[in-house]
Amino acid sequence: MSKSKSDKKPTNSISRRTVLAYGGALTAGAVASSFPAPAVHAARSVKIGFVSPQTGPLAPFGEADKFVLANAREALKSGIKIGGKSYPVEIVARDSQSNPNRAAEVASELILKHEVNLMIGSSSGDTVNPIADQCELNEVPCVTSDTPWQIVYFGRGATPQKPFKWTYHFFWGIDDMIGVFIDLWNGIETNQKIGSLIANDSDGVTAGDPKRGFRPPMEGAGFTYVQPSLFSPGSNDFSAQIGRFKREGVEILTGLATPPDFSTFWTQVAQQGLARQVKVATFAKALLFPPAVEALGDAGAGLTTEVWWSPSHPFRSALTGQTSAQFAAAYTEATGKQWTQPLGFKHANIEVAIDVLKRSGDPGDPEAILKAIEDTNYRSLVGPISWKFGDRRNPVKNVCRTPLVGGQWKPGKKFKFDLAVVSNKSASAVPINGDLKALN
Repeated sequence: MSKSKSDKKPTNSISRRTVLAYGGALTAGAVASSFPAPAVHAARSVKIGFVSPQTGPLAPFGEADKFVLANAREALKSGIKIGGKSYPVEIVARDSQSNPNRAAEVASELILKHEVNLMIGSSSGDTVNPIADQCELNEVPCVTSDTPWQIVYFGRGATPQKPFKWTYHFFWGIDDMIGVFIDLWNGIETNQKIGSLIANDSDGVTAGDPKRGFRPPMEGAGFTYVQPSLFSPGSNDFSAQIGRFKREGVEILTGLATPPDFSTFWTQVAQQGLARQVKVATFAKALLFPPAVEALGDAGAGLTTEVWWSPSHPFRSALTGQTSAQFAAAYTEATGKQWTQPLGFKHANIEVAIDVLKRSGDPGDPEAILKAIEDTNYRSLVGPISWKFGDRRNPVKNVCRTPLVGGQWKPGKKFKFDLAVVSNKSASAVPINGDLKALN
C-alpha cells in the first residue's frame, strides 16, 4: 500500500538551523534570496504559528477556529511573562485548505517569513503531518493535536528507537478508538460481522494497514472483519463496497472518511437496501460534527462515533478559567452554533503552547522551548498533558494520550441532534448522559 504525500519527508529544503550554522560562509545576498533572517536574537514579541483546515472537505475541523482564536487573543491581550519579562503574543493563523501540500507551504512560510517561535497545528494527518515535518526539518518546536497519534508518529516514519526531536503531539490513539467502538458494539446484539469503509488518505492508510490498523484488534475481539480496498476520497459510487457488505451479511458498519464521503455512502446504503440489515454504524471523523449529521436528515439518528471532548468532560482551561460546559456555552452564545468536538482541542493546543512559552525562560531560544515542551505537566481543557516518557499516557516519546469515550447522535431539543455520551469504559471520569440504542 503506497503512502500518501503527507507521509513523506520534505526534500530539497535547507533547515533554518543550517542557515544559522553556516551563514558566515554564505554571502548576505545568497542568504537573503533564500530565507528571511530567522529570529535568533532576544524576541521582542512571541509568535505562535497556527495551521488548520478552514476550507475544503476538512473544513468542519476548522469551523470553531475564529471563535477559539478570538477567545485566546482576548485572554492574551495583556501579553505573557517569560523569564521575568513581558511579551505581547501574536497568533499567526493560516488555512491549509484541506491540502497537505498547502499545509506544508504555509507552515514553511510561518517558519521562514514570520519566524514563529512555536508552531501548533491540528485536524487530520493531511494537516498535522506536513506541518510537523516542516518543523522537524527546520528545527522549530511544534505541538500538534486532533489526529490519532499513530498517524502522526508512525505515519511520519518514527519508531520507538528513532523518535522525533522537535515535534510533540497530544491526542488519543487508534487503539483507544477501537476500544471505544468495540465497547459500543458489545452493547448491541449483532452477529459480530463488521464491514469497514476506509478512505485512501493519510489517516486511512494507517487505519487500513493490516498490521497497525482496524483489523487486528477487531478480529482479536472476536469480530469478523471485512475491509474492501481503500476508496479514493471524493468517490461518488460505493456500490461495490455495499454489495460486498450485503453478501457478507454484516450488521456493523465502521470506517474512516470525511463527512462528504460518508454522506454519499450512507445515502447509497439506504438506497441499495443495506440499511435493513445494519444494526449499528460507528464511523471515525465523518460523524464528529453536528452540521454533517444534520445534513443526513432523519437518517442521522442513532449513528455512533468517538467523543474526544464535550461539555460533559470534567476539565477546565487554565488559560481562561472556563470549564468545558462554560466554554461550549460561550461558543454557542457567540456563534449561534452547536458545540463541536475540535472546539476543545483547538483551545487546548493554544493553552498548552502558552504554558510552554511561559516556562521556556527565553522565547528566542528554540532549545529552551523544546526543553519546556519535554517538561510539560499541564491540566488543559481536554485533560492532563505531559510528555514524560514512561507515564501511562505516553506510549512512545513525542506522544501524550488523552481521554476518549463513545457517543450516539439522538434527536435534540435546541438543535436537530445532540451527541450523548453512551460509553465511558476507558475514561470513567467522563459521565454518561444517554442510553445506547440500535439503529431503527
